Amino acid sequence: MSDRAHKIMLPKERAARPTSSRARAAEGIVIRDAEQVVTLSPDRGRPLRGAEMRELGIQTDASVLIAGGRIQRVGRYEDLMRGRSEREYEVIDAAGKIVMPGFVDPHTHLVFAGQRASELSWKVEGASYLEIAERGGGIQRTVRETRAASESELIHQAGGRLDQMLLNGTTTIEAKSGYGLTTVDEIKMLTAAKNLDKRHPVDIVRTFLGAHAFPEEYAEDRDGYISLLEEEMIPAAAKAGLAEFCDVFCEEGYFTPEESIRILEKGQTFGLKSKIHADEFTSSGGARVAAEVGAITADHLLRTSEEDMVRMAESGVVAVLLPAVPLLSMEERFANARRMIEMEIPVAIASDLNPNCWVTSMQTVISLACYKMRMTPEEAIAASTINAAYALGRGGKIGSLDVGKVADVLVLDIPDYLHIPYKFDGNCVETVIKNGEIIHKRES
Repeated sequence: MSDRAHKIMLPKERAARPTSSRARAAEGIVIRDAEQVVTLSPDRGRPLRGAEMRELGIQTDASVLIAGGRIQRVGRYEDLMRGRSEREYEVIDAAGKIVMPGFVDPHTHLVFAGQRASELSWKVEGASYLEIAERGGGIQRTVRETRAASESELIHQAGGRLDQMLLNGTTTIEAKSGYGLTTVDEIKMLTAAKNLDKRHPVDIVRTFLGAHAFPEEYAEDRDGYISLLEEEMIPAAAKAGLAEFCDVFCEEGYFTPEESIRILEKGQTFGLKSKIHADEFTSSGGARVAAEVGAITADHLLRTSEEDMVRMAESGVVAVLLPAVPLLSMEERFANARRMIEMEIPVAIASDLNPNCWVTSMQTVISLACYKMRMTPEEAIAASTINAAYALGRGGKIGSLDVGKVADVLVLDIPDYLHIPYKFDGNCVETVIKNGEIIHKRES
């Protein structure tokens, strides 16, 4: 699964690797003398809104002390090491580089089988998402391939994608089901994600998305499939502890607002928090549903009305925007991030990695957020770290370099955070630290 050429070190490999006496004795890690440490601190106990999204908490000529898997201190090297011996720590020289929290990707469809490269020609010809589905492509094609795959095959394919995400600096992701659309296959997908989470450094937060589409065998029986979701699929996923969230694709041609409310409220009765795919193709009312059911996020939001944005702002729903999706779908319209930020809706960004949007780098997503949604670099970085963490209910643990938080930390070989969106096609990540351990270090 791991890419040995890139030195991804999985937990079992780290335990088996011979270490020097200094490494065995190390009390932790010191990242010293960085040009910038982007802390995203102090944590306000909630996602950032409005002008707050431009406050990155940058410290210059600063160092980070990590021990016990946690952030211990951020500040000048001499202050951090007072009373401590450098020999007791693994030291990373970050001179001329920046240090920041690991990226959090709060919307992915990591687990699936196959690919849909052939659909690119249809897109070039001008076919829409719905027209591609009518030609036998889209979600239903991936459903057929995912149903045919074993759990081990799903883990193998998803693991390769997850390796690439880690190499690009992503340390926590959300992974949805939704390409099974039967109880057995949805459980298979969620189980694959759970088992992958156990063996891979990247943390995987699981979401049940049985309401991704109506399977072909239920094309003429919408209520029958919704009853299956309510009576069998949601209880099975929840009782097995396989999901934390329940999601619905609320969109024309998929699930109506009324059906979405019914499904999400059923998920809530089983302890699953609500998310929703909303307003991607039309102003479908998905954002309104998110506010009504108290969803933690509403995602996509390309065509959300002003009225529904007001509802989101009032209810505190996090807007998860996915700029790679309209780009790769050859759409002209992108989510109105500027208006949402002006209205103080908390905004996060995500890759939406899936067969129709094969993007594994949050650095690319940050660039697109700037160039296509006119977010500032500061806003895009906040949206991919602390706000993305809150979009997964993890804001109190990750997403910033506050003392006591989990040490998910990146060292980027750039002199200024502005280079993240500026260097559109590059990978700036030199070192990935996950849970206080060095997982990847790029060889010079």
